[in-house]
Amino acid sequence: MEFTIEPIVTEAATQLSEKLNRYTFRVSPEANKFQIKDMVEKLYGVKVLNVNTCVVRGKNKSRYTKSGLLRGKTDRWKKALITVGEGETIDFYSNI
Repeated sequence: MEFTIEPIVTEAATQLSEKLNRYTFRVSPEANKFQIKDMVEKLYGVKVLNVNTCVVRGKNKSRYTKSGLLRGKTDRWKKALITVGEGETIDFYSNI
């Protein structure tokens, strides 16, 4: 089974990586911590010390259209916070 992993590059995530050596990823909801750890170690070649995950709930959305008010909800997704070893970094922009 193949899982997806995408880095989250926001201001808050950048501050976490600079201060605590912790990187944020958006991962498949089915992936567990062991699979996430293996995937990050293979992709980026770093030693993962800790993996924390949380499920981010979907937000309610609404918009006004010609036919009236449309209501919906975005999908929920899983976020993984990866702590890497001291002195190691992950470069998200290396393969651009």
